[in-house]
Amino acid sequence: MTRTQIQFPDPLYQRLKEIAQQQDWSLSEVMRKAAEHFVSRFPEQPTKREVWRFPILDCGGDFLIDPASIRSEVEAIIERPGS
Repeated sequence: MTRTQIQFPDPLYQRLKEIAQQQDWSLSEVMRKAAEHFVSRFPEQPTKREVWRFPILDCGGDFLIDPASIRSEVEAIIERPGS
């Protein structure tokens, strides 16, 4: 359990103390119940699972080459003696 410090306007604090006394609860219990009631009014939103995609590397277009344009170079390397 986490401890915290909260500031209330005096009239609200007095009313919370009255409720705690009437119900024979501690002030902490009144606050927990109030917080649980408040949170229940806001249902949790399911977290969307984002589809993972490969990162895109932007080289500015300077290094993009059409493979068909280098085919003759590849064939020349393969035909070299010792390759």
